[in-house]
Amino acid sequence: MNGGESLVQTLLKHNIKHVFGVPGESYLSVLEAMRIYRNNITFINTRHESGASFAADCYGRLTSTPGVAFVTRGPGATNASIGIHTAKQDSNPLVMFVGQVPTNQLGRESFQEIDYRKMFDGVAKAVFEPLTADDVSKATAEGLHYALDGRPGPVIISLPEDVGFDQTQTSIQTPFGPRKVINPEQRDIESAANIIKNSKYPVIIAGEMVNFERCNELIERFANQIGAGVVSGFRRQGVINSENPCYFGHFGLTLMDYQKDFWNEVDVVIGLGTRMDGATSMDFELVTPNQSLIQVFPDSSSLVNNKPSIGISADTIPTLNMLMGILPESPPKNRLEWRSKVSKSYRNWTNSDINYSIGPVNLAKIAADLSDILPRDGIMTCDAGNFSTWFQRHGSFRHSRAQAGPAVGAMGYSVPAALGAKIAFPNRQVVAVAGDGGFMMTGQELISAVENQKAIVVIVCDNSAYGTIAMHQYVKYGPESNYGTLTKSPDFAATARAWGAQAWTVKETDEFQPALQEALQCGEPSLIHILTDLRDLSGTGLKME
Repeated sequence: MNGGESLVQTLLKHNIKHVFGVPGESYLSVLEAMRIYRNNITFINTRHESGASFAADCYGRLTSTPGVAFVTRGPGATNASIGIHTAKQDSNPLVMFVGQVPTNQLGRESFQEIDYRKMFDGVAKAVFEPLTADDVSKATAEGLHYALDGRPGPVIISLPEDVGFDQTQTSIQTPFGPRKVINPEQRDIESAANIIKNSKYPVIIAGEMVNFERCNELIERFANQIGAGVVSGFRRQGVINSENPCYFGHFGLTLMDYQKDFWNEVDVVIGLGTRMDGATSMDFELVTPNQSLIQVFPDSSSLVNNKPSIGISADTIPTLNMLMGILPESPPKNRLEWRSKVSKSYRNWTNSDINYSIGPVNLAKIAADLSDILPRDGIMTCDAGNFSTWFQRHGSFRHSRAQAGPAVGAMGYSVPAALGAKIAFPNRQVVAVAGDGGFMMTGQELISAVENQKAIVVIVCDNSAYGTIAMHQYVKYGPESNYGTLTKSPDFAATARAWGAQAWTVKETDEFQPALQEALQCGEPSLIHILTDLRDLSGTGLKME
């Protein structure tokens, strides 16, 4: 067998059944091997390399197994790099195979050559480059293992063209074994428990590792044992059921008024499975000197960055099990009373302003309707953009896979991510929510859904603008400042129909429910084009009046 077949057999040995990519001449041997083994592994052909990396990222995010993408060398790699950045900052396991020039051309600035070690330094966890066909299987297995090891993240495997065609007699590498659990130090547990016991109003900020480890119910039990409220990190909804009384909403970019009120009373912050990223931590200024920070995360560099009072470089599950074993079995009454008060404030905030909009389409009502109609096990992939604030505020997220959105703020995520989600969970309803700007970047991946008969529903919120930037311009310079941010949108519904999808146009709020129900029931890829008013700037309540 050649290196390409060795690679594909290794993927099969690791139970990889779906990969995403754009074909390229630099890995023709791999494509041929996938053709041979097409009954066991499926190559999902996307229309752009960014779509492949986003789809693979979401697949990895939702399954806690490596998502796999294939792109060609040079321009293919640069196009796909947005998904690598996303997977890095979201701690998602992803392995991207990148074509490379033949080994005898390396280091000569050959056609489409890039030094991937330099290119992805600081973004990918590692770059592997097998230089012989004998090395391919081991490098593939190592990449799949390393993507999950410690803090999950993206791994690059560079494939010199000749290595794929060369013959090998090397046996196929078996999996290195399951991801190793990272246990905390006993002294750190005792110190953290002491701080928690003596706290007045503790709050948990739960992040990406909670969903990765699938310890959502354990978080709830821990929160109830100590009487803490739970906040999800930026775009980490689903860490617990958002309808749970201990849920206080999510943190992202800025604090809402109700959050400012309770945050001033918090004395202990417990960061569980979160790197306390800049969006979640308000540019690293959220935790004040008057608050103690206990941070649990498997990457010690994140602990150094945040300077916690107690930094625990470990997984969430063993840490919570040890803490719960030494903390009191029930919380003080004052904590429960305080938690109930804050929870009520959160519910009031999610339900307020729901009937207020300037234009004929009320996105707050649409977000609430989507939550009501989508099955409880449904999945929403959410793009970056101001439109998303309505869905983050007024939507419900009832399970660990309820929402997938890029904490890095990468536009164009939701449609290819929905494709990845539907392939991971074919029996669940998957809805992608996008703005017009993000959809124009990767919306063509709806064709990939049509081609692969994956019945995703795409909702495009169209205000004919880059709304987030228009909002910042308005806040900083006034209502006449929207220079460079206004755009002309096509008829997205007509475009979707041309691609072979079903489509509806919504110009008034009441038209959304029947359109959504038809889209969910039709059993085909579909799109709902919602015409919104730019003056309804943000779900936070900001209006351009």
